[in-house]
Amino acid sequence: MPTFVPRLNHLAEWKQDLVIAFGTWVLGVLVYVSGMQVLLAGPDETPLWIRLSELTVLCGLEMLRRKIPLALICALAVLAVDVAFGPSLPILIVFTDFLYATTLYGSRRTSRLMIGVAAIGTIAVVCLALIFSAQWRTAVLAAFALLPFLVTPVWWAANVRQQRDIAESERANAVQLATIGELDRKAAVAGERSKMARDLHDVIAGHLSAIAIQSEAALSMATADPKLSRKVLESVRENSVSALDEMRAMIGLLRADPSTGDTEIEPTAPARLAELSKLVESARASGLEVEIGSVPDQSPHLPAAVDLTAYRIAQEALTNAAKHAAGGRAVLDIRADGGILTVEVRNDLRPGSGSGDDGGTGLGLLNMRERAAAVGGTLAAGPSGGGWLVRAELPLEGS
Repeated sequence: MPTFVPRLNHLAEWKQDLVIAFGTWVLGVLVYVSGMQVLLAGPDETPLWIRLSELTVLCGLEMLRRKIPLALICALAVLAVDVAFGPSLPILIVFTDFLYATTLYGSRRTSRLMIGVAAIGTIAVVCLALIFSAQWRTAVLAAFALLPFLVTPVWWAANVRQQRDIAESERANAVQLATIGELDRKAAVAGERSKMARDLHDVIAGHLSAIAIQSEAALSMATADPKLSRKVLESVRENSVSALDEMRAMIGLLRADPSTGDTEIEPTAPARLAELSKLVESARASGLEVEIGSVPDQSPHLPAAVDLTAYRIAQEALTNAAKHAAGGRAVLDIRADGGILTVEVRNDLRPGSGSGDDGGTGLGLLNMRERAAAVGGTLAAGPSGGGWLVRAELPLEGS
């Protein structure tokens, strides 16, 4: 479809020029037939067929009025012939349209040149009238009678061109704003998709990893202590229910209608450090010996985003520790000092267990770093003192 737009525009311009040419020709013929074409004193002795021939040629050139400067040069030639026989009103009126078209459709440089030509032509017309007229008053009146034919079309076309340029500039700005808005929308969608992927990984992968580890432990101790086996199975069930609840909540949010505020499923409250005991019990049920160093008071004023981020980082770190150092020992330490909430998870490394997260390149570490960065914090993970240390520093102010 866009391929045909220039052709349609060209056809519309051609039809417009044809209507202008035919209309001016008809009006010019009427003026000549009525004898109103005389500009100077005395009768017009030029034969009518010559006048009509001049008019026909000039109106035919109207079809080329957008061809700058060819149309203006040809029109000047016809005007010179008309002046040689004695200037006539129809030719002068039609010629003003060529001045208008040259100023409007010519290049920016040509348009400025036409304004200068109009100014110089005004002075020249007044001077010539004073030179060739016997009475200066008559010369001035004649000059001012001719000036509108020179000044008005150029002034009018310059104003139309200015308004057209302003409109084109506004359209270009609107297109740019629309493009920027579309890019912002795509960036926002990409950001939301990334956050959704991170949340899905943290919620589902953490619970499923714990279920897998705990199920394996339950199978290995089938003939062992029944109480311990029951405790492990209870933890498996708790992780399964939690994963389902959080998945249902996320699906409810994704299927919500933002225009009405209706949701199909009531979302659950986000996990917080107040629920850390469940996380520790799940890790212990996976066979990991977890020692809690310190945990700050949850009651007062921990920002919700920092609270959730700290919980997810601790969850991912303990899940990785249970996965790569099963049966080992981990120390969880959370403290708030100087406006910084520090989360540390240190665990033993067994020979050949790797770095704790698929060689340090898994999604777990990436998601933890992204979560910390999202609240203005930092996260470091790596070997430390014969074990593996995950340390996150999250600012409490301005989160």
